[in-house]
Amino acid sequence: MATFFLGVDGGQSSTTALIGDETGRVLGSGRGGPCNHVTAGEARAKFMSAIGGCVAQAREAAGLPEDIEFETACLGFSGGPADKDALIAEMFRIRKRTVTHDALIALSGAHAGAPGIITIAGTGSISFGRNAAGKFVRAGGWGYVYGDEGGGFDLTRQALRAALRMEEGWGPPTPLRAMLLEATGVAGANELLHKFYTPEFPRPRIAALSQLVAKAADEGDEIAADILREAAQQLAGITLATRMQAFTQQEQVAVAYIGGVFKCERLLEEFRSRLERGGHTVVQPPVYGPAAGALLEAYRTAGITVALSDVPAEK
Repeated sequence: MATFFLGVDGGQSSTTALIGDETGRVLGSGRGGPCNHVTAGEARAKFMSAIGGCVAQAREAAGLPEDIEFETACLGFSGGPADKDALIAEMFRIRKRTVTHDALIALSGAHAGAPGIITIAGTGSISFGRNAAGKFVRAGGWGYVYGDEGGGFDLTRQALRAALRMEEGWGPPTPLRAMLLEATGVAGANELLHKFYTPEFPRPRIAALSQLVAKAADEGDEIAADILREAAQQLAGITLATRMQAFTQQEQVAVAYIGGVFKCERLLEEFRSRLERGGHTVVQPPVYGPAAGALLEAYRTAGITVALSDVPAEK
C-alpha cells in the first residue's frame, strides 16, 4: 500500500506545502497566504485557510483523495508551534506529526537533511545548527528589541540613527538621510522616527528599507559600508557561536544562508570571508528551501532516509 508524506513551511508572507511518496519523489506542491498568527478569531480563520488551501493544492496536484491519511507530516512555522498543533490535528489525518519552528525546516532543507548550520537574516536574524549526533544548537534570534543584529530591521535602525545624528549636527553627512526621506515621503529624520512607531510601519516594512543601505554603500558612502560590515560581523558571530556549540574545531562544516539581507553581495562576501578564513568552514547557498526541509523532516520522523526528487523551486 502506498504511503504519503507532507511537509509545510508556514511563514509570515506565504505558506508552501509539498507531498512526497515513499521514494522521496515530490508528487505535488501548493502555495497559500501567511499563517504565522492564530491567536485572534480572524487570524485563526486565515491560518486554517492558508494551510488548508495550500495542502489541498498539493493533494490535487498529486492526484490524491480529499480524505488522504498521511503517514507522517512536518509543519514548521515562524512564531513557533505552541498554538498550532491542535489546529493541525483538527484539519488533517496524520498518523504521526511534528509541528516545529521555521529555523529547523530551513536548516534541513538547506543541507538536504545533512548536518550543518543555517544562518537566517530576514527581518530578524538567527543561526541554527545540527551535528551528526542530532544535537541542535542556536544563537541569536532574540527579537528586534534585544537582538536580531544583522537583520533587515536592524540595518534600517542603524541607517535611521545615522540620519538622525546628521540632522542634529553631531554625526557625519550621509546620503542615507535623503534616501530614507525620499523612500517614505517625510520631511525629516525626526518625523520618520515617529512614523516608525506607528502601525503604518510594521517591522517587515521597516526592514525592507534596509536595501537603501546596500545602495548607499555601492555608491561610495562609508557610513553605509560600515553598517554593512558591522552586520556581517554580527551574523558571522552568531554563526561561529553555533559552530562552537555543535562541532569540533577540526570538523568540516557547511554553513548555508537565507534571507533578504544576504541579497547584498557586499555583506555576503564579508560574512563568507569571516567564516572561511580559519578553514574547515564553507559558506554556500541552500540546497533546498524550507518546505523541502519540512518534507525531509517528515521522512525522518518515519525513520526513512531518502534523496528528494522532482523538487519544485521555492520562492
